[in-house]
Parts: sequence; C-alpha cells; structure tokens
Amino acid sequence: MSKSRPPLPPFTAETSVQKARMAEDAWNSRDPARVALAYTADSRWRNRSGFLQGRDAIQAFLTRKWSRELDYRLIKEVWAFHGNRIAVRFAYEWHDASGSWFRSYGNENWEFDENGLMRLRIASINDLPIAEAERKYHWPLGRRPDDHPTLSELGL
Repeated sequence: MSKSRPPLPPFTAETSVQKARMAEDAWNSRDPARVALAYTADSRWRNRSGFLQGRDAIQAFLTRKWSRELDYRLIKEVWAFHGNRIAVRFAYEWHDASGSWFRSYGNENWEFDENGLMRLRIASINDLPIAEAERKYHWPLGRRPDDHPTLSELGL
C-alpha cells in the first residue's frame, strides 16, 4: 500500500501551488532519498533525453545529478493544472566542478496517483551558461525563503 502524500488530486489552484512548492522544497534539499519518496515505486520519468523507471533509478539519477550540479537552487511555478495533472515551469542555478555557472530552464508535466504520489514526470530542460554576477538565487542552500521573488517576479 502506498503512503499518502497530500495534497491529493483533483487539484485546485491552491493545492497545485502547494504541491509545486513541496516539490521545490524537496529538490532544494538535494536529498535523493527524500525526493524519491514523492514518486510511486514504479514512477516513469523522461528527463531531457533520458528515461527512468522506479524509485531506485530516480534516487541514483539524483545522486549523480547533485554530485555534478553544485550549489543547486531551484524555483518552480505552476503553469496549469487539471484533475490529477500539474504543469510547472522552473529555473535552477548551479555550477560545475570548474566553477562555471549555469541557469537551467524547463517545463515539467506531472501526473499523480490517487495517493498524491507522482507516477509520471516529463521534463524538458535547457542549460544557459551565465556569469557568476548574473546569478539571481542567493539564498543559503536549502529551502527558498518565502519572501524571495518568484520566477515571474524575477522576469524569468
């Protein structure tokens, strides 16, 4: 039996924003085991050109990701919602081992089961090299502060 992860579908404007913020907070923890628990045991992902299935694959993917994408900070924003689906846009900043900074932009389509676990994630992402002076995310690592500007407020 799956553990319930409220809010549950069908989503409203309020609960879709809550679900997106919960996902953002988890990803900003950079804890692959914590993040993987939000997905069904057999969750399917398309991430860029890669395909994954299952929590173990998701956790391994995230472990590799955050070993390469250093000082990772993410903001998500709901684009649309209907029933058990939510579409978000996002941008995150990170640097590689050589100190080169990037802002990665993308869109995700999410589908949830009746317990509020994500069973499908389709992500399209593009990376833009940026100068360190162009960074917009300066909060301490971890959860984005509530008073930090959103993607729309930042003009992203």
